[in-house]
Amino acid sequence: MQENLRIGTLVRGAEAVQVIPQIVKHGFESFQLNFWQTIGETDLVETAARLRELAAEHNFVISAIGIYGNPLGGNIESADTLAGWEQLIEHAHLFGTDIVGGFTGRLPGSSIDESLPRFAEVFGELSKKAADKGLRIAFENCAMGGSWQKGDWNIAHNPTAWEKMFNSVPADNLGLEWEPAHQLTALIDPVPQLRKWVDKIFHVHGKDVTIGWDIIKEYGIHGPKPYVWDRTPGFGDTNWTDIITILRQGGYQGTIDIEGWHDPVYRDELEMTGQVHALNYLKHCRGGSFVPNPVV
Repeated sequence: MQENLRIGTLVRGAEAVQVIPQIVKHGFESFQLNFWQTIGETDLVETAARLRELAAEHNFVISAIGIYGNPLGGNIESADTLAGWEQLIEHAHLFGTDIVGGFTGRLPGSSIDESLPRFAEVFGELSKKAADKGLRIAFENCAMGGSWQKGDWNIAHNPTAWEKMFNSVPADNLGLEWEPAHQLTALIDPVPQLRKWVDKIFHVHGKDVTIGWDIIKEYGIHGPKPYVWDRTPGFGDTNWTDIITILRQGGYQGTIDIEGWHDPVYRDELEMTGQVHALNYLKHCRGGSFVPNPVV
């Protein structure tokens, strides 16, 4: 059961070698390594070698490596992010993963439609480089404060945008790094969406939300009060049993990695308390521990 759908968490790439030995004992089965905008001074070869040793000792996998920035913006930060994509594609095999994740980026302040030609140019090339190495590229579905009309980070936050993206770059190794939280924030029901898109979902982030429907009914979504809160799985509105069922019915063989550091309650000194609760909760939704059938 664990081999078919592992439950893990996200860690910062520059801190992975120090952090993973401290938290793997709680039962995390996989880890995604994340970088914000740039790889920086991280030695990917050395980091991968150390993590391979830890993985062999503790029986976990590196599910994905990712860089989160805007590779389409045309400025210094965008150049660093684009270089980071190329570095991760070059080194992913050292980590034992075939998935590189991140934002698509977008033309700053521009619409999704205006950003699509630059997306096709950049990820047309990156998808070929990844395919040559047997890798898949997975786009996170976070709006990062953007809308259809404008934004600074990502176009892959709406299913209509996904259709346009995958039509503009029709590569089998381009897919989604999906989580229900971002869709619920947009008041989209994630369950029918997952049924439709499961074949394009390469990686799943374990993040949830709580929607304040009473606030929406009184103030709407543009009023003075927040109407939604990011939550760690087990504390939000998502039916993770349904999510895991649909993933399995669709043949998903990846991981669900908890995206922590967002919950307004289980934060600061309670961060790992919340994450370990989410870990055990998602394992429960997965069906608990494997039990062999009787032999007749």
